[in-house]
Amino acid sequence: MARQDNSYNQKIANRLRHLTIRQLRALAALSAKGTVTAASTHLGLTQPAVTQQLRQLQDLAGLPLLQRTGEGMALTAAGREVLALAERIEVAIADCQGALDLMAGRNGGTVHLVAASTAKYFMPHAIAAFSRRFPGIRIKLTIANRREIHEMMRGYDLDFAVMGRPPADLEVEVRQLGNNPHIIVAPKGHTLENVPAISVADLVRETVITGQAGSGTRSMMETMFQNSNLEPTIGMETSSIETIKQAVIAGLGIAFLSAHTVAHELAEGRLVVLDVAGLPVIRQWFVIRRADKIMLPPAQAMFDYLGSEGSNYLPDVPELRGKVPSSSISNQPAPGRKHRRRWPNSCSACRPSI
Repeated sequence: MARQDNSYNQKIANRLRHLTIRQLRALAALSAKGTVTAASTHLGLTQPAVTQQLRQLQDLAGLPLLQRTGEGMALTAAGREVLALAERIEVAIADCQGALDLMAGRNGGTVHLVAASTAKYFMPHAIAAFSRRFPGIRIKLTIANRREIHEMMRGYDLDFAVMGRPPADLEVEVRQLGNNPHIIVAPKGHTLENVPAISVADLVRETVITGQAGSGTRSMMETMFQNSNLEPTIGMETSSIETIKQAVIAGLGIAFLSAHTVAHELAEGRLVVLDVAGLPVIRQWFVIRRADKIMLPPAQAMFDYLGSEGSNYLPDVPELRGKVPSSSISNQPAPGRKHRRRWPNSCSACRPSI
């Protein structure tokens, strides 16, 4: 018997999946007005059309939804259950419409962005400023490495990314956010702290604390040594920038890092910038989205905001003043301008900065 009941309930559930909003609204109008004539007038439909909608809905329910009374039509217990469903659906539709209205006005909705691990030192400040301007927009921020960001950008769930080198195999639109200088830092009191024009050969004797193989920052560091036909002495590898900084502060070695990741430690005097010839290496921060990604107004608002005002939130590093040009890439789009193209693997100006 229980098996038969379950089979019956399953059939009813399957049929109800085919009901329509028009049918539910016909039932709601009849409940409110009491007669088919009044319900049809309320809905702006003919009486036969409303009668047909009610008949189809009752067939789908598999139970009588209406009964005649001396005062007109009334709902049965099954009818009241379906009416409750209609009311819940109307509320959900109203909520959805409200959310869409907010999105259309750039006053609500959710923006999903991903940022390179080195961008986490300034992105919260940029997001805070944007949120003050658009308090109704929620931000979903993911921090990831270069490989993970490239993979995420192959889909369409992500609105945009803040990173260095754009994916080479995707058509993208970019906004230049600002310079991303890379330096070598050492603990306070290091023997090379006040030495001018240090050569790369002088650094071979130093122990280097670095990120894991394949990271953008490590690749730049290795290229710097390779250009002098030298190899760095790697003392420790870790995927954590915080661990690298703490290891250097503890005296375990030196490190090649984005200056934006060590601004606080430099200001507090726990780390110092070594005056290495050829440094800082200047790369760029970009705001990047797929060229074929359709962004809703909230995401477009933040994309435009970061492209035009994002550079205001890059950390200030006094030690690099006068060493970092205001614009180091003449063939890249100026902040706020759209630039749509397929980025080649040989784009030297866009080497990894993650």
